[in-house]
Amino acid sequence: MPSVYILYSQSKDSFYIGFTSVSAADRINRHIEDYYQNKYTASTKDWELYLEIICDSVTQGLQIEKHIKRMKSKKYITNLNKYPQIVEKLKEKYSDT
Repeated sequence: MPSVYILYSQSKDSFYIGFTSVSAADRINRHIEDYYQNKYTASTKDWELYLEIICDSVTQGLQIEKHIKRMKSKKYITNLNKYPQIVEKLKEKYSDT
């Protein structure tokens, strides 16, 4: 099932936004185990799942991921977690129907 996932690293005080069509848990393990060598997430091992948005399709997931990245805002990401209705509006906005 496709999903957008947001990881948080306390040591970097930073978020990482990604998309996956495998489980978010598998994807996090890949980031922590340096599966993606020389990438942003390889610089620390304390990434943890902050938020997962289950999507209806790959297209919807990629659009939501792009939207969140364009915002470039920690406040926006924390609000996504704090106010689930924002996530629902994003899912409606990028619905395939």
